Amino acid sequence: MQKQLEKLLKEPDIALACRAANAQESLRDFIPMVWHVIEPQSRPFVDGWSVGAICEHLEAVTNGEIKRLLINVPPGCMKSLTTDVLWPAWEWGPKNMPHLRYVAASYSEALTVRDNRRTRNIILSEVYQRCWHNRFKLMMDQNAKIRFDTDKTGFKIATSVGGLGTGERGDRFIIDDPHNIKDGESEAKRESALQWFTEVVPTRLNDPDKSAIIVIMQRVHSRDVSGLILSKELGYEWLCLPMEYEKTHRCFTSIRPSHEPQPEKVTWLQREAEAVPKWYTEEELAQEDTLPEGYEPDWKELFPQDRRTEEGELLWPERFSKDHVENDLKPPLRAWGGSYAEAGQLQQRPSPRGGGDFKKEDFQFVDSLPEGGIWVRGYDLAASKDRGAYTAAVKMAIIKRRVYIADVQRFRLGPGAVEDRIKAIAEMDGKGVIIDIPQDPGQAGKSQKSHLAGILQGYKVRSSPETGSKEDRAQPLAAQNELHNLYLLRASWNDAFISEACLFPNGEFKDQIDAASRAYARLVMKRPQATPQAPELIGAK
Repeated sequence: MQKQLEKLLKEPDIALACRAANAQESLRDFIPMVWHVIEPQSRPFVDGWSVGAICEHLEAVTNGEIKRLLINVPPGCMKSLTTDVLWPAWEWGPKNMPHLRYVAASYSEALTVRDNRRTRNIILSEVYQRCWHNRFKLMMDQNAKIRFDTDKTGFKIATSVGGLGTGERGDRFIIDDPHNIKDGESEAKRESALQWFTEVVPTRLNDPDKSAIIVIMQRVHSRDVSGLILSKELGYEWLCLPMEYEKTHRCFTSIRPSHEPQPEKVTWLQREAEAVPKWYTEEELAQEDTLPEGYEPDWKELFPQDRRTEEGELLWPERFSKDHVENDLKPPLRAWGGSYAEAGQLQQRPSPRGGGDFKKEDFQFVDSLPEGGIWVRGYDLAASKDRGAYTAAVKMAIIKRRVYIADVQRFRLGPGAVEDRIKAIAEMDGKGVIIDIPQDPGQAGKSQKSHLAGILQGYKVRSSPETGSKEDRAQPLAAQNELHNLYLLRASWNDAFISEACLFPNGEFKDQIDAASRAYARLVMKRPQATPQAPELIGAK
């Protein structure tokens, strides 16, 4: 037994009873009591206000104030330890709720098994038994690392995303990092996790009216489990604490913090193509130039959760110094996943400030278009009108070495309606505009090409298969934007296009950029070879 734990156990019963009494009221006070049961002597408990914020929101679940909780914090901020190890032990013992049943899932069952083992070690420790031995006992016939039960009908099960069998339900469903970071770019694996979250998890609750779901994770993609919760507004309290403070991404919840700030009147705005929603005060919303069509603010009195005030101020400087963040955390993230990995895992918004390949500040605007040029309308076709699929059509020209986008059309329709819309757009553009449509591989693609050509008789229709990744195809156009050579005609479509571009390639939607990349590739192909300095327009990064 480590020295600090031995010292605690040698305390007079009255002193230990005082500590236990405090722990019964506060999860945060419980942590140092059992810290060295699961952590080595060389790693002392380092407290911080962010730890308190997580504890206060978990306590709100315990008290029945909230039933859905989403927490986004950087790695190393005690998310698993607090949520899946300490909190269940606290509810069972200090809060005298050993009847509660926990199901804990992560992308890997090995992680939840590890945390199950640590919870059990706390319960079996001498300090825990001295304080709360009379409240419950672990059942000897069901006391394994994957599952252990209490004699009050409670249990704790460790499983994985997609791994929970039928018949098991919990009062607390803890989802700790549902995505493997290295699989964040795999659409198939992300969608599998989302399907599990939406179709399986809600059916695994003991009481839909009382049981709680807690999701705690770092962001890996705009369409991860957090992204789904936020974009669909599923009613979760959202505690978001980035590594470095950003005033534009302040966090508000209904839970009153221990330092008791005054509530603020705020409203939530989630733009379709943005990585994360934002909270606005009345003054801040009035300063917004453009708002989504039909948007009506839903004002709420909520409490600010982030205690920081200075831009760039660190979340937990007692544990993560500026030098450590800059020299130890950021470089490997940049090396592995670039600016998106850094923004997602540290800042909890899976899009770099200002954008990635396409940066917001690089876009140029015009109020009218110059005459001349070859115009192309590039398409990205959606297979159907299902959940995220859009058809996008981008009209573009190169005039005097500048790249102009005059119009962007984006719609989600069924196959027949898509064809009607394509024809209507062609009539609007006129017969002088080249229509460039992607061709699917195989015989189906040839049939589609022939069919569209028949619908668009009299127009300049071109078609070719896609080659390379979406990212590779977008790089030449991104290079033009970086050189401040991409101009947008001011119009209502600008915001949605730029938002998608700044999230690319890590955003949920890529249709507008894919259509723009196709149009640009066709224009470069069509330009006369004798044009001076033509290669510079292609660009490379």
